[in-house]
Amino acid sequence: MDRALTLHDWTIAGVAVLSGLAAALLLRTTLRWLGERASRTRWGGDDVIVDAARAIVPCAAVAAGLAAAAAALPLTPRTGRTVNLVLSALLILAATVTAARIVAGLVKSLAQSRSGVAGSATIFVNISRVIVLAIGFLVVLQTLGVSIAPLLTALGVGGLAVALALQDTLANLFAGVHILAAKTVQPGDYIELTSGEEGYVVDINWRNTVVRNLSNNLVIIPNAKLAGTNMTNYSRPEQELSIMVQAGVGYDADLDRVEQVTVEVVDEVMTEITGAVPEHEAAIRFHTFGDSRIGFTVILGVGEFSDQYRIKHEFIKRLHRRYRAEGIPVPAPTRTVTVRQGELPVVIPQQRDASAQPVARGEKAI
Repeated sequence: MDRALTLHDWTIAGVAVLSGLAAALLLRTTLRWLGERASRTRWGGDDVIVDAARAIVPCAAVAAGLAAAAAALPLTPRTGRTVNLVLSALLILAATVTAARIVAGLVKSLAQSRSGVAGSATIFVNISRVIVLAIGFLVVLQTLGVSIAPLLTALGVGGLAVALALQDTLANLFAGVHILAAKTVQPGDYIELTSGEEGYVVDINWRNTVVRNLSNNLVIIPNAKLAGTNMTNYSRPEQELSIMVQAGVGYDADLDRVEQVTVEVVDEVMTEITGAVPEHEAAIRFHTFGDSRIGFTVILGVGEFSDQYRIKHEFIKRLHRRYRAEGIPVPAPTRTVTVRQGELPVVIPQQRDASAQPVARGEKAI
């Protein structure tokens, strides 16, 4: 300090600080107005940018006011340099956090727009956030005069040890990246694993995949297991799918009339029930001469996997009601057992106990 502080110095410094605070309040009000305008647009990226700017822009204004105040005061070169370094580091840190929020928000918005669901693939969000924060941290160290070359060298040497210690974690991380990059599974898809787990994919993070089943419970599946098992994705290549309902009528029924009535019921269900596909073309295929009836398959179209239960329910009710009104017989399965007199009974070896029943030779046990 070359001279003593005067009232004039304090006045200029105070005006600089107050100007920075006033600018911060003005900019915050402006950004709030921009946020209201951004919420009315279709693109969600502008909302992310404005929300992130609400934190960095006022901080930058305050930092500028403090820097101007420090410049107005008769500080020693060392003190002035220290103040500038601290303010620069804080400003870079705030800018890094803001940039991380913007990048993570844009990645999340892109993932949601492509998947079409509320869930997100947080693995890409977390990776992008960590990369931006790491770069900002290195810039802060370089600004403070800390050499980052030895740090990078140490990280390179220790990377092998870290990779060996985190084999499972890294395997799940790269498996999750591979799953999303290959687009075999996306948030919102309905999947079924050969091990029995099934449900809607809620999120794919850096370690596991979160699946919500139809009972509204969460199933946690490691990414490596998901990538290494056989799986059925009911939402790919398209979400609409066809389901088959088995039915049958008596041998006395007019099959042409049966087909006509069934097609009418299918068209009615496809038009009136939520989740059905109205443009689906009804398909009835007779295929079996059964013991007591002729079996056939009805093919229905559903919008997505969970809609099939409601559509099957309504279709079976309406088809049964219509068959009864049209007088179309739907016989119950029956079987006739004939026992011939004069034949010796035989006993099945597995039933040699008090409850064993004799079965006539040549006849089938029921």
